Amino acid sequence: MRIAYRFRIAALTLLCGVAAAAQKTKLPAAPPQVPQAGETKAQETPHQMTATDIEAFLDGFLPLQLERENIAGAVVCVVKDGKVLAAKGYGYSNVDKKTPVSPDTTLFRPGSISKLFTWTAVMQLVQQGKLNLDHDVNEYLDFKIPDTYPQPITLRNIMTHTTGFEETVKQLFVPEGTVLPPLRDYLVQHMPRRIFPPGAVPAYSNYAATLAGYIVERASGKPFNDYVTENIFRPLGMEHSSFAQPLPGQLKSLLSDGYELGSGKSRPFEVIEPAPAGSLSASATDLARFMIAHLQDGKFESAQILSPEIAQQMHSRQNGFNPGLNAMALGFYEETRSGHRIIGHGGDTLYFHSDLHLVLDAGVGFFVSYNSAGRGENSPRSALWKHFLDRYFPFTPPDIHAPSTAAADANAVSGYYMTSRRAQSTLLSAANAFDQVHVAAEPDGDIKIFPFQDLNGQTRRWREIEPLLYREVNGQDRIAFQKDANGQLELRINFPAIIYQRVGLLDGYPWNRWLICFSLSILGLTLLFWPVAWVVRRHYGFKLDLTPEQRRWRLAIKLICAIDLTFVLALVATISMTDQLAFLNGTLDPLLLTLQAVGLIGAVGTLLVILATLRMWSGRNLWKGVRWLNLLIAAACTAFTWFVIHWHMINFNMNY
Repeated sequence: MRIAYRFRIAALTLLCGVAAAAQKTKLPAAPPQVPQAGETKAQETPHQMTATDIEAFLDGFLPLQLERENIAGAVVCVVKDGKVLAAKGYGYSNVDKKTPVSPDTTLFRPGSISKLFTWTAVMQLVQQGKLNLDHDVNEYLDFKIPDTYPQPITLRNIMTHTTGFEETVKQLFVPEGTVLPPLRDYLVQHMPRRIFPPGAVPAYSNYAATLAGYIVERASGKPFNDYVTENIFRPLGMEHSSFAQPLPGQLKSLLSDGYELGSGKSRPFEVIEPAPAGSLSASATDLARFMIAHLQDGKFESAQILSPEIAQQMHSRQNGFNPGLNAMALGFYEETRSGHRIIGHGGDTLYFHSDLHLVLDAGVGFFVSYNSAGRGENSPRSALWKHFLDRYFPFTPPDIHAPSTAAADANAVSGYYMTSRRAQSTLLSAANAFDQVHVAAEPDGDIKIFPFQDLNGQTRRWREIEPLLYREVNGQDRIAFQKDANGQLELRINFPAIIYQRVGLLDGYPWNRWLICFSLSILGLTLLFWPVAWVVRRHYGFKLDLTPEQRRWRLAIKLICAIDLTFVLALVATISMTDQLAFLNGTLDPLLLTLQAVGLIGAVGTLLVILATLRMWSGRNLWKGVRWLNLLIAAACTAFTWFVIHWHMINFNMNY
């Protein structure tokens, strides 16, 4: 499953005054551009795509990559024209036992690639007339999605990630051995807010995919796992695949361990509560059968899991918000490159990281999965896929001729942008203050977008090729800027399941970085210098000439500073230093509620600080500098309180 929440959670640690580090966060490389008129394939002859050549390429690439990135094992499978050309395992599925990875029998966890099976199940039921892509999904449910907007949510919205749900991560992963509730219970208890009208804004949603899985249950009359087994796995002969958690005995022993680092300890089985969104365990050669079926319009050998018409509909371009960029298909997303239309899907769990690509016009399918996060400095799967395409589908983009308005356009689009896949009303929305991309104009009219980086770690540079449409310099990737219905500027990348929306001053990274650094610095220095000042006065024999009332106000100011700092430091420590699984599964909820209660006391106490400052301002016995210092502290407390309220850090809603 794509886990953008990992850097969202990490971004909360920036509240300690290191907010600038957020700009260095590496984002996944966006899929590349849709071929346009005038763009042609390269003249050089590509390598012939044979089993021998692919094996030589993989053998030369993967072992070194695993060692360099500290990854325990990987599996790769390439299919073409209905046949498996290469299926290879590298490294170990269990490092301690030195168990080698087998493409035929070792099960990997492909994360959100699971959704392709959920979408395929939906399309099977559409084919049977049991579902309609454009009907209100409430017609298929026994609970109700609220009517937040006039437009209803449809299955087409779900399959194109345009439902408009906010991001939630709670109980996405739960401890091994957890008894999973029925899908209905999960969906009712974890329903996120609707923050965009359906069809208007792409915002990737695991919840929506789980909703689709429950609709499959309702329409078919069978539990989701049983339906997929009977109607997809069994017809395709996928004997080493299952959505079950825990895995059945005969498959459990074949599952690869997951690792953070290949040199580290293996991690527990990842139980994914919204199973239709990402709980699949499968071997590479089983996924090869699935890829072949989709490349052949639903057919694998004698099995036809989708009619040709339905398969082609599923693969067709849907809501292209910009004709120059990739769009969603039905469940698949376009990632066209090198003059070929490509559709696919990626997937991440905490420890497994996978990609599936279908080069439709060439009849080629490519699947890769790694069982370790590794060092995380590069994207191993992106690097492998890029080199595979360069080897077998070489491509030379045309020269870029920037329009005369390039410099003005670059200045117009400069600024900070926030992802549409975000928490907006929960505790985790605080990460949005720092988790932003920065578009910066260059003197020659090019732009840079921080922190978008190439595989070499360099910030990518973009040049305008049409008004507000940009292509990567020395690359194929594209981005575009356009305005929404409200006139708000949007940055659209070539991954069609999210966009970035321009933010104003109060939501922007520079303001929030300054605000939190200022407020925490003043609060911290106030407490630090309190005992220091006492020591200095004691050493030189000075006494504070304060009335009893002034002493009480002074103590109240220090107490509120301490409460504010305790709240934020304890919250950051809890989230950043606790095991991710413990945070995601709700174990920390009692502590989070307690900390938010502390934060609420601090927020209310800001009024006390302001009152104390006003009352002490008129004290003639006070040194003038003390009055101004109290005013500065009141300003810091006010700024901090504004921040925690504005970004919902004091929010007792535990559906985060």
